Amino acid sequence: MRLSLLCHAALCALVCGAGAATAAQPGPVFAISFPAARSAAPLDGRVILLLATDTSTEPRLQVDGDVPLKNPFMVGLTVDGLKPGQAAVIDAASFGWPASVSALPPGDYALQAVLNRYETFHRADGSTVKLPPDQGEGQNWTIKPGNLYSKPVRIHIDPAHAGRTNIVLDQQIPPIAAKPDTEFVRHVTLRSELLSKFWGRPMYLGAHILLPAGFDTHPNAHYPLMVFHGHFPDDISGFRTTPPDPKLKPVYSDRFHLPAYNRIVQQEAYAFYQKWIAANFPRYIVIEIAHANPYYDDSYAVNSANLGPYGDAINKELIPYIEQKFRALGQGWARFTYGGSTGGWEALATQVFYPKMYNGAFAACPDPIDFRAYTVINLYADKNAYALQGQALGVERPAMRNYLGEVFATQRNTNYMELALGDRGRSTGQFDIWQAVFGPEGADGYPAAIYDKRTGEIDHKIAAYWREHYDLTHIIQRDWSRLGPDLQGKIHIYVGSADTYYLNDAVYFAQSTLESLRNPPYGGEVAYGDRAEHCWNGDPKLPNAYSRLHYNFMYLPKILDRIAKTAPAGADLTSWRY
Repeated sequence: MRLSLLCHAALCALVCGAGAATAAQPGPVFAISFPAARSAAPLDGRVILLLATDTSTEPRLQVDGDVPLKNPFMVGLTVDGLKPGQAAVIDAASFGWPASVSALPPGDYALQAVLNRYETFHRADGSTVKLPPDQGEGQNWTIKPGNLYSKPVRIHIDPAHAGRTNIVLDQQIPPIAAKPDTEFVRHVTLRSELLSKFWGRPMYLGAHILLPAGFDTHPNAHYPLMVFHGHFPDDISGFRTTPPDPKLKPVYSDRFHLPAYNRIVQQEAYAFYQKWIAANFPRYIVIEIAHANPYYDDSYAVNSANLGPYGDAINKELIPYIEQKFRALGQGWARFTYGGSTGGWEALATQVFYPKMYNGAFAACPDPIDFRAYTVINLYADKNAYALQGQALGVERPAMRNYLGEVFATQRNTNYMELALGDRGRSTGQFDIWQAVFGPEGADGYPAAIYDKRTGEIDHKIAAYWREHYDLTHIIQRDWSRLGPDLQGKIHIYVGSADTYYLNDAVYFAQSTLESLRNPPYGGEVAYGDRAEHCWNGDPKLPNAYSRLHYNFMYLPKILDRIAKTAPAGADLTSWRY
């Protein structure tokens, strides 16, 4: 027993202290600068140092928030007004993931540094904030156009012996080429007056639009609209007009344990195209919205204190523009929304906050829709987001698992990785965007912290704000007398019972609440995939690896049934059925 307690104490010292450092610790020092050839003016941003034992690719291209065990070491430092030739110094005092540079194991590494550049925004609410603007890449600092980086070099590190390494950010990531329009796929960009006013500079919304077969040859047809929510799309997903590339080198999927999964993706995309052009297939428009912002790869499609009126901008500016330009029916009975994960939360939130505008939401594996289960954290009752603490024993909360229950990351570890990538909620990571969307503005103009990012201590006053504004289960129950007539029969929720991020826990709470509603009963659907990981979306016959590629047609039978039952007298039910 004594040995077990000592081992537990040692484990806590390692895990709970991850990322921490003291000035007294020895270790290597890294001096990072950029030349005047890259910018004659001082720059703001986050310097990120990467050290990888995998030398097969650049360290920056190995960063993946969904697979933390594969990530390289990362250490971050915010710079304000860094001048050309001036060094930003990373040492043992700099916050690192999973620990500071003084804790690096001795050995050989591939070394690289990146400057994720910030822009100063003078917002309409009076706040001045420095944030990384999206540059068309979907808020991914590793490939963001304009970001500076160094070429990877090999280095031997022995943390017991201090040494200084100079790194020059002499490379710059180039712009991303625009996607061309095709017969079926069009792209639009719209300046949002609502968002531009909030952010104090021009802000844009984009969308990729999948047009039905015969769109150009049926000028009198008008179409239902399907809004597919999700993370930043670089184009319409899952649609391919040519057969799979026979020369495509097969790539094994670690996530789905399938060989040549990239070929499967192409085959399923081509199969969807064949459905799309088939005779008697219902004709409708699909859109995927590009609404990356200074905090994340999308906005969660709601109005919020820190991101501005994205909900209104999407639903009152972008959607009407698309519907007019591409002959959508433009009525609530003919609009539907669906998506998975972030998109699942957005689909449900859009339906709840704009209840008359849509005729059904299909929310797959949604991000937490009840903050009594903010993944595995009860924001209202728990004291700490990172650990459960008993009288003598503390247990770290998990963040990721597989269907067997094996844990691959903890809440502390995941949040510490974000803290290494950006302070003040600027990591563009998952927990930071939840905080930015769901929370109020802090005194410094950045999102008010729901919990201390280092200790995990929860601020229950902030949690109360979250509850009243974005806890979807609570809002539905609180406002059911008003929302009920417009939401009855429209809510469909699907999640795997072994969701990778424990998102099924919030659905359990939501289901109980929904089924308790009366006058009227909610009349929707909640279903679970047995042993299914993230992101099960309601198909009982196919595994995630395939059903995740079918969003744009898998809910169609239920949608058509809903249209038949709810379309008003005189509605156009024929022009789009050619």
